[in-house]
Amino acid sequence: MRILIVLCVVISASASAKDLTVEQIIERTNQVAYYQGSDGRARVKMTISDERERTRTRAFVIIRKDDESEDGSANRSGGKQKMYILFKRPADVNKMAFLVWKQPAEDDARWLYLPALDLVKRIAASDKRTSFVGSHFFYEDVSGRSLAEDEHELVKTTDTYFVVRNRSKKPADVEFDHFDMWIHRTTFLPIRTEYFDARGERYRLYEALEVKTVDGYATVVRSRMSDFRTGGNTLLEYDSVAYDVGLPEEVFTERYLRSPPNQHLR
Repeated sequence: MRILIVLCVVISASASAKDLTVEQIIERTNQVAYYQGSDGRARVKMTISDERERTRTRAFVIIRKDDESEDGSANRSGGKQKMYILFKRPADVNKMAFLVWKQPAEDDARWLYLPALDLVKRIAASDKRTSFVGSHFFYEDVSGRSLAEDEHELVKTTDTYFVVRNRSKKPADVEFDHFDMWIHRTTFLPIRTEYFDARGERYRLYEALEVKTVDGYATVVRSRMSDFRTGGNTLLEYDSVAYDVGLPEEVFTERYLRSPPNQHLR
């Protein structure tokens, strides 16, 4: 596997990073993975491959906006956030839309609009760890998993990575026994996440394949999720990434699922 880091990355970690607690590490990781800037937009190409290497592609635009804190400052890691995804291609998913409201104190709210049926479907909290539109990513992978749902342990530190093991506080609610995150010590981006079952077998792998600096933020622009049980994988490639674009709050509402805010999705 070739991991390309297109950054001015200092390989050795900073002195301050050596002194961080595991809680501080995962807090900063959540910040750079899901809360860069006050809002953002990107075009995404999704390539789904099955065990026989047959592929399907999908194209969509994703936008997201953080809620402001009570003092009016930009939200931070773990705060409220809204996300909207509009599918463009192929024709059978054109105009399909997905909306997420991340809510730290309760289950996230998720809606999926199916244009063929003109139906807005509420995604149940119990379905958050199921396939996102037929890919190998889960709904929860797209919007992020709440840090409060897991116990975290720093199991290893290398010259380049923090390795953090995560176990759910409610094991009956998840399919994994634990998952290990390889977090880059300089950028705090999660570069690799391995999921293990109760027998200790790795069955799922996330990899950040390419990282670029966009508007001053380290950003994953190519990533892959592999499922070793089915033999398939899904590749995500990001283009036209931008932060702090001034997205209005009102477009992140259920009524815009049927009437996409196209001026913000170009």
